[in-house]
Amino acid sequence: MSINCSLWQENSLSVKRFAFAKFSEVPGECFLLFTLILLMFLVSLTGNSLIALAICTSAALHTPMYFFLANLSLLEIGYTCSVIPKMLQSLVSEARGISREGCATQMFFFIFFGITECCLLAAMAFDRYMAICSPLHYATRMSRGVCAHLAIVSWGMGCIVGLGQTNFIFSLNFCGPCEIDHFFCDLPPVLALACGDTSQNEAAIFVAAVLCIFSPFLLIISSYVRILIAVLVMPSREGRHKALSICSSHLLVVTLFYGSTSATYLRPKSDHSPEVDKLLALFYTAVTSMLNPIIYSLRNKEVKAALRKTLSLKKVLIMNR
Repeated sequence: MSINCSLWQENSLSVKRFAFAKFSEVPGECFLLFTLILLMFLVSLTGNSLIALAICTSAALHTPMYFFLANLSLLEIGYTCSVIPKMLQSLVSEARGISREGCATQMFFFIFFGITECCLLAAMAFDRYMAICSPLHYATRMSRGVCAHLAIVSWGMGCIVGLGQTNFIFSLNFCGPCEIDHFFCDLPPVLALACGDTSQNEAAIFVAAVLCIFSPFLLIISSYVRILIAVLVMPSREGRHKALSICSSHLLVVTLFYGSTSATYLRPKSDHSPEVDKLLALFYTAVTSMLNPIIYSLRNKEVKAALRKTLSLKKVLIMNR
């Protein structure tokens, strides 16, 4: 459905307000998608909040691995909250508009949390490498100070890239149409509405994707190659199984996240399809955020024990009110 932008411009040079494309003209399809996304959103918020709370309140989980996991859980909460509420509103309401400033803000937080997640996943892979390949030096090389620095660098990198990319894109003029063919203010669909030559912006997005998505991924791959070599020479079968089980959850999360984001941002422009991009965006914003707490707690006895303790404590507090 096309939207007339004439009332949405302060002058003839640039659109001041955008609208998200309608998912479907059939109300039933929109309501079904709304229900599914809302359920995934609530599961994601609940699961990530419980994991972050369990790690903070359980002394047994005050280790580097769980420190990064707590950061990842808090990040997932921010990631989903920056995108999904507006997405839900657009699915069931005619109020699908968003101001230029609101769109820029949403894009910044989306990039900020996305790049930070790439860096945190790399930091978690490095932590696993140090724990398995250099266990005697693990305590000193992965001290609290080192872990804090890795987390600060991860969050700082996300902030810098988010500010740079958002400012670069919204320094452009948007002459219309004003309809974003997407669920939220993602980079490619917003850039498609800009006036004039956007080749420099597209190149900047690709370079940022290579540096901030592909580079951490290479670090993850190199860490796991060394881990695999170390595991294969372990004399104990039990030791090999324990090492692989520790890494399996992180590997699955990396595969889910990097698979969808790489397919979105590292594909040639000619291969982009709005429908495919929407499905991929839905996957890495809603589905992976919902699955992460399930993946990390399903086969982890320490996390499950901490979660049971946290839930039982909450029940006691409720009963004593």
